[in-house]
Amino acid sequence: METTASNQQKQKVSKEQLIKKHAVMVKRIAYHLLGRLPQSILLDDLMQAGMVGLLEAVRQYDENKGASFETYASIRVRGHMLDDVRRNDWVPRSVYRNSRMVSAAVKEVENRLGRDAKDHEVAEELDVGLDDYHAMLTDGASAHLYGFDDLGVTDDMLKDEAPGKLTEPYVHAMKADMKTQLTHVIDSLPEKERLVLSLYYEQDLNLKEIGDVIGVSESRVSQIHSQATHRIRSRLPE
Repeated sequence: METTASNQQKQKVSKEQLIKKHAVMVKRIAYHLLGRLPQSILLDDLMQAGMVGLLEAVRQYDENKGASFETYASIRVRGHMLDDVRRNDWVPRSVYRNSRMVSAAVKEVENRLGRDAKDHEVAEELDVGLDDYHAMLTDGASAHLYGFDDLGVTDDMLKDEAPGKLTEPYVHAMKADMKTQLTHVIDSLPEKERLVLSLYYEQDLNLKEIGDVIGVSESRVSQIHSQATHRIRSRLPE
């Protein structure tokens, strides 16, 4: 009985240590997401949702699955933050409609010309001015706050660390095929779009920091990111 009680106490202390150690990670992820959200979204709300995700990760983490706790927890934290935003969806329907129109226009232009579609060409396809097209990209960036989730590609799928019972061979084959296709599509993007995606998703830089690196405004980085998302969607198989 004493041994059982002792083990339970050790587990409780270990969980508390994990929470304290990774609380900073919750704040970092919250700030990273906040850079892509409207001012109506509060940092405290994101952090509160993220802490719920961290607590869930501490309860459910299984080191025998192979994933590090930090990687596993970051997926849960980010997921809870995005779920909270989704429940209070602030994106107007017109933005989603315009976003679909942009993706369709990019696909049409690139299929017709056999190369990367330029901004003015997509604008002409949509029958709007270049400034209006850039405004659509900026608005669309807000609609794409979920990153690759917009494309049906989750962080779990990208990181090969999905929780639960996704161990069947066909699931692994599906994930491998999706990752191969996504890698191919990203490699085919224009250089500046690839760089923005790399700095954002791999280096965890926010839009302002990326702008400083490549020498453009924060709003232009947002447009480039949005354009890349539309281009990826137009090139991925249904």
